[in-house]
Amino acid sequence: MRRTPAAVFSAVFFAAAPGTAAVLVPWLISRWEVRDPLPAWLMLPVRVAGVLLVLAGLAVLVDAFVRFVVEGLGTPLPAAPPERLVIGGLYRHVRNPMYVGVFAAVIGQAMLFGDPWLLAYFAGLTIPVWSFVHWYEEPTLRAKFGADYDQYRARVPGWWPRLHPYRP
Repeated sequence: MRRTPAAVFSAVFFAAAPGTAAVLVPWLISRWEVRDPLPAWLMLPVRVAGVLLVLAGLAVLVDAFVRFVVEGLGTPLPAAPPERLVIGGLYRHVRNPMYVGVFAAVIGQAMLFGDPWLLAYFAGLTIPVWSFVHWYEEPTLRAKFGADYDQYRARVPGWWPRLHPYRP
C-alpha cells in the first residue's frame, strides 16, 4: 500500500479503535469527573502519575500508528495490514505497543479522575484484547512473515516492555 492511503486509513482507524477504547468509553464511564477516593495528600501524586500515563499512552499510540505507515507500508487495520513486519521503534521493546498504550491511557485516567470503574473497565478490556492477539494477530503474523516473526516473537515480550531494544 502506498503511504498516503495508509496514512489516511490509519488516521481513521486511530480515531475509531483506540479513540473509542482509550477516550470515548472512559469518558462514558467517568464523564471525566474528578473524585477523591484517597486522602488529599495522596491524590496529587496519583493524579500526576495518571497524567503521565495518559500522555505516555497517547505518545506510544501515535508512534505505533506512524510506524505502521512508514515502516510497514500498511495500517494496523486488519483489512489493510502492513506489507513488511513492523519491528522498529517501540516495537523493538514490546510486540503490542498499541494495546499497551491504550491500557496505560485507561489506567492513567482512572488515576487522574479517581474512578475505580475505569480500573474495572481496564480489567474487562484485557480479556478480549489478549484473545484477539493470541487467536488472530499472532497466527496471522506467523502465516504472513514466517521465521522472521517467530524470531521476533521469541525475543520481544508481548506485554511488558524490555529495557534493551531488540536487534534482529
